[in-house]
Amino acid sequence: MSEHGATSDLVARTSIDRRLAEIVRPAIEVEGFELVRLRLMSGKTRILQIMADRAEGGIEIDDLGEITTMVSAVLDVDDPLEDAYVLEVSSPGIDRPLTRLKDFETYSGYEARIETVELIDGRRRFKGMLQGVEGNEVLIEIEDQGEPVTIGLQFEWLSDAKLVLTDDLIAETLRARKSAGVINEADFDDIETETPSEEE
Repeated sequence: MSEHGATSDLVARTSIDRRLAEIVRPAIEVEGFELVRLRLMSGKTRILQIMADRAEGGIEIDDLGEITTMVSAVLDVDDPLEDAYVLEVSSPGIDRPLTRLKDFETYSGYEARIETVELIDGRRRFKGMLQGVEGNEVLIEIEDQGEPVTIGLQFEWLSDAKLVLTDDLIAETLRARKSAGVINEADFDDIETETPSEEE
């Protein structure tokens, strides 16, 4: 079985994660959401962590509730997990994991941390500015002996990748969400308050 090398993305890693992703992904996508990452965490009580987003970004708390309901419903019907587990659905956050090749294109120009499965030129961790993708390679500009140099990493070499939380990233995320009409500043004061604003 050559399935081990056949992971097309970092959304789901282990075979059970991939099996769960196959069940969950269609239900999420029907409603216009995307599955960013799925991990089954083992412990005293297993936790099924699902990270989802809207295709255009800007997922809301209400959306997470809707996804939780949908995922629970499909797993009630087709559930490869015999034992009890807790379902956690979350948004990717600003310093989000990059799990699909298209993510590296979307966030070109932002700083990221990338880890590879095996050593590349004696190192496994790379931090630098994303420069998009070329074919199946992720381009990242790193410092090499004090000089900026852009290198290409094959997507299948990656074991982990996420954006670095920078002021630029925060500012751009807020600007994008505001222009999409997803947020107004009042939402950040107190998530719990449900009073409608007078301005609307």
